[in-house]
Amino acid sequence: MTKLHSWKWLVPIIALAGLATAAHAEDVTVAYQTTVEPAKVAQADGLYEKATNSKINWRKFESGAEVIAAVASGDVQVGYVGSSPLAAAASRGLPIQTFLIAVQIGSAEALVVRNGATINKPQDLIGKKVAVPFVSTTHYSLLAALKHWQIDPTKVQILNLRPSEITAAWQRGDIDAAYVWDPALGKAKESGKLLVTSTEVGKWGAPTFDAWIVRKDFAEKHPEFVANFAKVTLKAYADYNANPKAWLANTANVDKVSRLTGAKPEEISGLLEGNGYPDASEQAKLLGPQIAQAIAQTSSFLKEQGKVDSVQPSYAPYVDGKYAQTAAK
Repeated sequence: MTKLHSWKWLVPIIALAGLATAAHAEDVTVAYQTTVEPAKVAQADGLYEKATNSKINWRKFESGAEVIAAVASGDVQVGYVGSSPLAAAASRGLPIQTFLIAVQIGSAEALVVRNGATINKPQDLIGKKVAVPFVSTTHYSLLAALKHWQIDPTKVQILNLRPSEITAAWQRGDIDAAYVWDPALGKAKESGKLLVTSTEVGKWGAPTFDAWIVRKDFAEKHPEFVANFAKVTLKAYADYNANPKAWLANTANVDKVSRLTGAKPEEISGLLEGNGYPDASEQAKLLGPQIAQAIAQTSSFLKEQGKVDSVQPSYAPYVDGKYAQTAAK
């Protein structure tokens, strides 16, 4: 099993970053990922810049772990991460706040086994090479699935690869399976079959989600930016949730999402339907004890698996619903 890269190196970076002056609101760096979700249209249309009256430097990252490292260094003020890297970061004491739940993950993340790898049931994973980005939502889901199937993870060759590396390794035939998201997931499906999705793993007691986080020092200086950023995102979700079929019938929407994520246009519909996008009223319920508890449970699982050294007594300080509440007004 590939050794997990230690998170201890983040500690001095976090300490130094805390001394740095937060970026001016008119020049903000935002980290995004290739997750297929409705707000990618707002991003493509420049609506975030208009609403915040700021210059936004959008930086694409392949995994939440990379986003967390950039946020820790101070290079990024706002970032898109999954619940697993969020939990790991909070457990390390990174000065961040979760201000919006972006996606409640379902079938858009899945474990795919390669045709010809002779994997027909979960037990067949023993001894096989399974790739996953470490400290990601799919890593968490993979470990949770193995636990549910009563498979010792040390008996599976779990490899730490980024999505693009998974695609390359898959095409070479170097790996037998992968737990990942699009566009790597779609490419793997072309010559593989689904073994389990995060919808099922969530029902087994290990739900996952994606969230927008912000550095606390930046949020304290520029609360209006954070609230307006949340408002644009929630508007995009409301537009999609109101009539998904009509939204998808607009080819411009599909093309914009495809361009920013790398997913094929014909796959966008299924991927969007595979997740949930909480509206303003749902955000109010989620951004409090419910999400704090979810982060705590994820952190406890990661500690049990040896992925973090300790857990916080409370994760409430890492969740703040006031920005979503302001955005909903």
